[in-house]
Parts: sequence; structure tokens; C-alpha cells
Amino acid sequence: MSTEGTGSTGSTEGAAGAEGAATAERLKGLAVTVAGLGISGVPAAKVLHSFGAHVTVVNGTAGDRQRAEAAELEALGVTVRLGDGDTLPAGTELVVTTPGWKPGSPLFAAAAAAGVEIWGDVELAWRLRGSRPGQPVAPWLAVTGTNGKTTTTRMLAAILAAAGLRTAAVGNIGVSLLDAVLGEHQDGPYDVLAVELSSYQLHWAPSVRPHSAAVLNLAPDHLDWHGSMAAYAADKGRIYHGNQVACVYNTADPETERLVREADVEEGCRAIGFTLNAPRPSEFGVVDGILVDRAFVEDRRNNAQELAEAGDVNPPAPHNIANALAAAALARAYGVPPAAVREGLRAFRPDAHRIAEVAVVDGITYVDDSKATNTHATEASLAAYDPIVWIAGGLAKGATFDELVTRSAGRLRGAVLIGADRALIAEALARHAPQVPVVELDRTDTGAMAAAVSAARDLARPGDTVLLAPACASMDMFTNYNERGDAFADAVRDLTARPSADGPPRP
Repeated sequence: MSTEGTGSTGSTEGAAGAEGAATAERLKGLAVTVAGLGISGVPAAKVLHSFGAHVTVVNGTAGDRQRAEAAELEALGVTVRLGDGDTLPAGTELVVTTPGWKPGSPLFAAAAAAGVEIWGDVELAWRLRGSRPGQPVAPWLAVTGTNGKTTTTRMLAAILAAAGLRTAAVGNIGVSLLDAVLGEHQDGPYDVLAVELSSYQLHWAPSVRPHSAAVLNLAPDHLDWHGSMAAYAADKGRIYHGNQVACVYNTADPETERLVREADVEEGCRAIGFTLNAPRPSEFGVVDGILVDRAFVEDRRNNAQELAEAGDVNPPAPHNIANALAAAALARAYGVPPAAVREGLRAFRPDAHRIAEVAVVDGITYVDDSKATNTHATEASLAAYDPIVWIAGGLAKGATFDELVTRSAGRLRGAVLIGADRALIAEALARHAPQVPVVELDRTDTGAMAAAVSAARDLARPGDTVLLAPACASMDMFTNYNERGDAFADAVRDLTARPSADGPPRP
């Protein structure tokens, strides 16, 4: 695939209505098994039932939430089997799975042996586009990557809305794609959808063909689910297949460009890079603090279009500016004017626990990036500040920390480590940054966060940043990363401008 050429304005949306109608007709009377409940399984079961399918939902657990969801579905006439997620119901003609189920699950092995097709909920949503008579089909602008997916998707939705388009941020972001595909914006049918897709969802969505798509970055993650880095990357790369106008990639991550070059796209589709440096033709980039488009402009070899200033991005951390460039590239591929990019980025507000400033206390800035649950995300977070007192730790999920510490050591004033696998980070710091003071808290109760914030305050000096960027999952101490970030914010708000119990801050 060339990085040059002109963008295609072709579309498969005209055929989507026929495919949607055919899918709706196929579902009538079909015996469908839905694998899993939750925010994906419940809507899938309801939609399938509404199209006349005979639906059975299987779920391996049977807690209070699952029983409540089962009761809701059973009231509609859906069969639900709790506590048994391995057995394929007799007579199943189609399986629709929620994202978390591993490809090697016994249920799927049984389906494959019986010749039963398996769709993800995203695949179901794609096939049902246009199934409602008279309903327009909204194109998809799709986003994936190891980190930054949600922020970029929401930035994209903000830019599209600023252009006056009826849109929504949907998919892995927590809003059911099925609801969006079959529903409407409050002001009428959707014009276009900003779609976040995880590697889990892409694995089970072979038919999806977005208008344009972006892979933000690739780093080892979820390898227990995919089985290998190659399989993980291949599933991410599915997002480019069938793209019509633009495949957006990260010039700083050669793997994302490789996925573009290997993708089977529509004729005329272009490869569009984004970079934090000055852009080449067919790229988006930054020149003297200005975000510019050198792809969707006349004479892109000699001209660039100003889109926004770095200060319009909230927060203007390097990795977040990269997210903004990717979102802008997708929006411009759809034809959004430059002014809407600036307006949308200015209107965007990041979700909680994503590099969010909590407070400045005694000259020290406290930042919550509890969402940084892997080393790739944490490295990006650490790169945004200097000097830093780093609060880290939790469940490592098999990660190693030597490369992260080596690249970030020069920014660290100190480190406070919590959680079950804190020793792994401590050992990496001892090997590669022995000059950095380290406080290890030998506790995993939720109250450890208040102690961590207090210890970090004692290490920090005015002008420093205390950064919660754990590089680990949270479930050893907290329900999720949201609860961990809330605990951090609560502890910061409890701080007062008091002297350290141990005297002045340590160097």
C-alpha cells in the first residue's frame, strides 16, 4: 500500500442495507447461543431476540449481577444458563460471543467441531447495519492500539460533533455498538460513528470494513488471550482491512505501518502517518507547537494546513498530542474542516484517571494516571513530566520493568511502590537507577494508597510531580483502576501544607 495517492470517496454503505436485511431474515427462528452476559452480552441477547432468534445465553459465573441480568432476559423469553460456560447447547446454529472469551474456550472448540459459525458482538452489529427499513447507514471511523484508544475515540467524536455531525463514541468504550447501529442520535439518524475496537473484538469481527481506521501503537499486552505477540498484532491489524479512505498509523511505531502495508484495502485508500515531529507529505505532525495536516490538502508536497495549537490539547502531554493527531487524521479523512478540529479538541475533556491533575499542594503537582496499567502506557505518562516522584505497583501480569526504568530513570526524583508485585519494580530500579530513592510499602490493603501519597510528598520538592502511573493492574488491592485512582485523589485532597514528619524533603 502506498503512502501517496489520492483518497477514495467510495463507500460500501449502499450494500450494507441489503446485507442488514439478509442478516435480519437469517436470524428469524435461528438457534443462537450468546457467550457471556454483561455490557455486551445482554444487548446482544436482546437484539437477537427482537429479530426472532431463539436465544440461549451461557455464562460461567453465577453471582448476584449475573442472576439479575438473567432474570431480565428470562422475562423476555430468553433462556439463560448460569454456571456453565463450557457446554454448547444442543441445536446451536450460531454463536455470538462477548469480547472476553478466549479463542481456545471449550464452547468454541465444540462450535468449531459442529461447524457452527462464531461472531463477536461487533460482527453482529456490522452485519445488522441497515436492517431497519429506511434507516441510513452510518460509516465507522475506527480506532485501536495498545494504549490511548478511548481518549482518541472520544477526541474524534468531539471533533465530529464540532463539525455539526450526529455522532457518538461507541464500542469498547462502554457504549454498545448494537445500540448505536440500531438506534439514533437524539437529533436523528447518526451521520458517522467513532468506534473503539479492542483486539478481543477485532478477533471475532472478520467482516468489519471501516471507512477509515487507526492503530495508535503496539506493545505486548493480553498475550495470555492471544497466545503470542504475532497473533495479537494480527488481530489489531484486522481494523485496516477493507478501509476505503485512510489507514492511519504511528510513524514512531514501525509495526503499525507494517500492518498498513499488509492490509487488503479498497483501491485508492491511503496510508496516513502521524508524528510528533514535522510531517512529511501524507502525514499529520507538529511544527513549532502547531498541529498540522500535510495529507488532506492541495499540493501536500509544499503545503500544510494548521489545525490547532498544542495548548488546545488537554492535557498537552506528548502521547496525548499523538492521540489528537490520530483523531484529527480520521476526522479529516471523513472531510471535517480544520476549524472543527480545533474546536473539538478544545471542547474535549479526558476521562477520569487518565493523566488527570488532581491538585497542587505546597508547590507539588499530583497527577492521577491510574489507567496506566501496563509499561507502555506508563512510559508515555512518565515522559510527560520531570522531575517525578513515581507511585507504582500492583499486579504485573507477567510484565518486566527493566526497559521502562532504563528509559525513565533520568526523570525520577523518587519512587513509592505498593501492591503484590512491587518487588519486581524495586529490583528493576536497583539495577538501572540505583541513585533513585525508593520507598516500598509492605501492605496491600486499600489504605496503602494514603500512605503512598504521604511518602511521595516527603520525597518530592516544590515544582515536582507526584505521578500515579502504576504499570500494573489494580485487582490485588482495588476493584478496578477507577477505585485505585479515586483512592489516590482522596488521599491528595486530604493533604495539608504540613512539614514532613521526617524533616525536609530528601534529595
